Amino acid sequence: MGYLKEYIKKIWKIPALFLLFAAIMIGVFWLYDLPVESVLYGGILCESAGLVSFFYGYYSYKKRGEELKKIQQTLPLELDWLPSPKDGNEEQYQEMLRRMNLMRMDAEAGKQRFYTELTDYYSMWAHQIKTPISALKLILAEEEIKNKATSYELFKIEQYVEMVLGYLRTEDMSADMKFKKCSLDKIIKEQIHKFARIFIGKKLALDFQETNQEVLTDPKWLGFVIGQILSNSLKYTKTGKISIFWSEIMPDTLVIKDTGVGIRKEDLPRVFEKGFTGWNGREESRSTGIGLYLSSKIMKRLGHKISITAEFGKGTQVRLFLGRKELDMY
Repeated sequence: MGYLKEYIKKIWKIPALFLLFAAIMIGVFWLYDLPVESVLYGGILCESAGLVSFFYGYYSYKKRGEELKKIQQTLPLELDWLPSPKDGNEEQYQEMLRRMNLMRMDAEAGKQRFYTELTDYYSMWAHQIKTPISALKLILAEEEIKNKATSYELFKIEQYVEMVLGYLRTEDMSADMKFKKCSLDKIIKEQIHKFARIFIGKKLALDFQETNQEVLTDPKWLGFVIGQILSNSLKYTKTGKISIFWSEIMPDTLVIKDTGVGIRKEDLPRVFEKGFTGWNGREESRSTGIGLYLSSKIMKRLGHKISITAEFGKGTQVRLFLGRKELDMY
């Protein structure tokens, strides 16, 4: 019925003109006192021709509408699938669409080139900055006791550089992902070792219960996620401990729990949004709101899941669901 209403709305002037002509014809026949049968016969012939023309036009209109709807659903990049224009106006409209499509493609190509150049530049910068960072670490290692604060700030710089690289690489992770069965404990221990100085410097206890689990994942990217979670826990935990354990309640789930400041209830639904820092971010001016966003994005690409529960003032619990079917690799 939708096409029928649209078609009637489009051609209503033609039937109205037809009725006007029929009325003129009847009036002329009546003035000349012609037989009624002649009038009826002519009217029936005209009406039949009009109905045939109407249904043929409706059929063509509906068929064309269905073709356009099919093209709209598939959204091809090229416009070769457009139906042949019926007249000069349609031909001009299609030519306008083609030109606009070419302009869009040129704009997208330019944007992609700019992004590629930007990514290459920041990747190069992030790799180059690692050299002076490593040099500074060697220099400070000689006077570690006197330079604990400096070493901590240097470590944070190193973490921010890794975050930049992670952010750039997540845009095209498929080329950098290598799935295999790997030891979860090994991945966790590598991240714990990385943050060991921070645990010692802040005098925080670590309760790591070995999982003895093997997971199908990309160890580098899963390690990046675990590192981001530990970094957040260390940032927002002043006293107490950070616990890492394999859940006995939820299947295939690694839990990282801290006794930090927690997260406000109204902020919890938005913690994985890009750039969202919430109340904690306003209190911690160095917060970027990128770490959890990247973690969520990476976990999704890996076929895993991440969720967070927290109680404000009492701590945060991050759950990493690492279950995955091997067929998901292909």
